[in-house]
Amino acid sequence: MGDPYILMLVALAVLAIVDLVVGVSNDAVNFLNSAIGSKAISVRNIMIIASLGVFFGAVTSSGMMEVARKGIFNPNMFMFQDIMIIFMAVMITDILLLDIFNSLGMPTSTTVSIVFELLGAAVCISLLKISANDAQSFNDLWSYINHETATKIIFGILLSVVVAFSVGAIVQFASRMIYSFNFEKRATYISALFGGFAITAITYFIIIKGMKGTPFYKDIKHLIEGNTLLIILGSFVAWSLISQVLISTFKINVLKLIIGIGTFSLAMAFSGNDLVNFVGVPIAAWNSYQAWEVSGIAADAFSMGVLAKKVPSNIWLLLFAGGIMVITLWTSSKAQNVIKTGIDLSRQGEGHEKFQPNPLSRVVVRAAMGINFGISKIFPKQMLAFVDSKFQKPVIELPKDKTYELPAFDMVRASVNLIVAGILISIATSMKLPLSTTYVTFMVAMGTSLADRAWGRESAVYRVAGVINVVGGWFLTAITAFLAAAIVAYLISWHMVMIPILLVVVAFLIGRNTLIHRKKSKEVKKQVHIERAELITINGVIEESADHISEVINRVNKLYTNVVNDLANHDLNKLRKTDKHVAKLNEEIDSLKDGVFYFIKSLDETSVQGSRFYIMVLGYLQDVAQSISYISRASYKHVNNNHKNLKKGQIKDLKTIDIALSDLLTKEAAIFENRDLDNLNALLVEKNELLQDVRSSIEKQVARIRTDETSPKNTSLYFSVLLETKDLIKALMSLLETYEEFYLSTKQVK
Repeated sequence: MGDPYILMLVALAVLAIVDLVVGVSNDAVNFLNSAIGSKAISVRNIMIIASLGVFFGAVTSSGMMEVARKGIFNPNMFMFQDIMIIFMAVMITDILLLDIFNSLGMPTSTTVSIVFELLGAAVCISLLKISANDAQSFNDLWSYINHETATKIIFGILLSVVVAFSVGAIVQFASRMIYSFNFEKRATYISALFGGFAITAITYFIIIKGMKGTPFYKDIKHLIEGNTLLIILGSFVAWSLISQVLISTFKINVLKLIIGIGTFSLAMAFSGNDLVNFVGVPIAAWNSYQAWEVSGIAADAFSMGVLAKKVPSNIWLLLFAGGIMVITLWTSSKAQNVIKTGIDLSRQGEGHEKFQPNPLSRVVVRAAMGINFGISKIFPKQMLAFVDSKFQKPVIELPKDKTYELPAFDMVRASVNLIVAGILISIATSMKLPLSTTYVTFMVAMGTSLADRAWGRESAVYRVAGVINVVGGWFLTAITAFLAAAIVAYLISWHMVMIPILLVVVAFLIGRNTLIHRKKSKEVKKQVHIERAELITINGVIEESADHISEVINRVNKLYTNVVNDLANHDLNKLRKTDKHVAKLNEEIDSLKDGVFYFIKSLDETSVQGSRFYIMVLGYLQDVAQSISYISRASYKHVNNNHKNLKKGQIKDLKTIDIALSDLLTKEAAIFENRDLDNLNALLVEKNELLQDVRSSIEKQVARIRTDETSPKNTSLYFSVLLETKDLIKALMSLLETYEEFYLSTKQVK
């Protein structure tokens, strides 16, 4: 009788390990963003500090384990069999949900997912039990669900979005008024007091969050409770004095110290608060199994009221979980992807934006501009000028090589992010709420970036769109988690054979997502961007752009051949795939075009030629992309609309042109790759011959129209392909001629 449940426990243990990996990949953004974004500490030291925090938090997480046991449902209303189905459904759903978000690089809340998964699975099993009992109705659902606690948790999570954003914005504005952007020039006592306040807040956070729930808290409980105010005041004085000594005597930047301690505390909070999201369910399942095994009662008759009692967590299990989290922290590429999203949305400077504007983001930005205009009319100009002076950014003299990458934001903002997030989480913890650390840290970061005027006219609509997408993703998480967990619970309750089937589906989807993510990561690494900062001279631009142009030519060559062959075979699926590759090429060239401002700024003062060359190359590349895009899209549309196949004569002419064009492009790509301009004249002759072939094909089609051509759609497509082919050839050869001109001019200068 016990064998199926032992197998379920084994499956839950494996799922817990997988969940830890995908969960940490998502939640690393919570405690690493501020330190990595500000570049206050080396990445290696940040990871060491965070790892220590994760370990310490793992030991102190036992108090939050009760959420998985009795926070969402009333365990005494369920039998052992029901509980195991609920827990299995929750773990399967959680892993899939988090892995999807990680693959997309979107931070989501593991707390929200686990809460709504427990709620969805419990509601499903409750409704099944009610439907099987004639004495019960839908109104009895509330006796199964711990709706008061669940409502309190959900309301707390939603409220945290508004509170975290507002408090972060207010504190950052006040901090900037004190510090401005020239914080190195502030009086030392200001930094000392700021350090005293910040480290006191973080210390209090560590005590409240870290000590409670540990076995040894009872030994010092009498020293802490009742003396909270005294402890806070004493800590503030002590840390302010220590900060003053560190600044004056040892010349230590106290902001770095704050960021280091803050990173440790948030890593500890993440592990302590969110570990329940990954291992709370399997541990509760193990406790349930132990109670049922000794009872001698059937699985469908043993009430799980035992879960309502407090059970201490196994310290070794928590440490093992902490170890997995630390390993994932150091090795997960998905974690780096999620971290990048958070930093991009809060960075101080301009740059490439990940998210596209949407109607709501445009409305929000226009409303904000209107409010800002109203404020400028209400407040005195002197006051506004004073405030503006605090937000004047210092001019930073970069080294001549310009390879130094500025931090996404300064250490003042990083410190505020950590302080505010730490205080808010400690308050929630003292209220026994499993607050979403993702919600708090992300919204604090967004509030501080808004108050810090990081969202300018050039970037606001993109940043707001990003925030809307992320927050919308959280609500989508809640809805999806509830429905998916309910469906999985129903499938398992229908027949236990669904468990291995669902586990195979989980393994397949995670493996598939991992392979797709690795493929995308490799593609990103392979992409050569000629806007790199080290290309500061005309020679550097020409050398690097030659490799990039060679790559584009080879891709265009392959795409053109694919379109011709797929059009000849009337193959819709292959044309669709080719069109996707063409769209990707267009996106890459558009990305280069969007970055032209930053590229030109990176060039040295003597490289005006480099700028001109770069702009001309981009123009020709855009012409090439537009031509191949039009050819691909027109061909796909023709086949998708089920129009007639091209005639044999038309296909023959296109394939002849394709062979000649392929030979021409192969030679042209080799010229760029090898920097060999000796055969340029011969290539120009081939170009003219190919253009003559295109003109001949056009004339043949005109003759066909006068004799036997009966399809206007075929004629339209054929002419479009030929004319765009002509433009494509001219643009590619213009690229070569431009390269020759600038390449030879640089050789003469030498």
